Amino acid sequence: MILKVISQISELQEQVKAWHRNGEVVAFVPTMGNLHGGHFALVDRAREMGTKVIVSIFVNPAQFDRKEDLVAYPITMDADCEALEKLQTDVVFAPTAADIYPTGALRTKVEVPGISDVLEGEKRTGHFIGVAT
Repeated sequence: MILKVISQISELQEQVKAWHRNGEVVAFVPTMGNLHGGHFALVDRAREMGTKVIVSIFVNPAQFDRKEDLVAYPITMDADCEALEKLQTDVVFAPTAADIYPTGALRTKVEVPGISDVLEGEKRTGHFIGVAT
């Protein structure tokens, strides 16, 4: 099996539509890459639940309140794809920030009171807002 990497939203939409037309059940595992055993367990579970598995790898800049943390986040795309291919992942969806947050687009922010401002959110303002959004 050759792992397919898709970066364009429209291409992913077409792939999912084609699978649905063929009666496939699509399971989706969102990640920020730098994959580890916990991610792999989610991919295994997705494989049990669906006939096709998509894993996204998107380092969401909205989850970082400090630019230096975003810049320092490890990008391990080659190793991630190698591991995902061994797990028989069908597609890796790897959009850019510009694909997800196009220039000029209105951006809704989702804040979950009582969650966004405690634990990690207490120290990293905006982190959970970025996750929830």
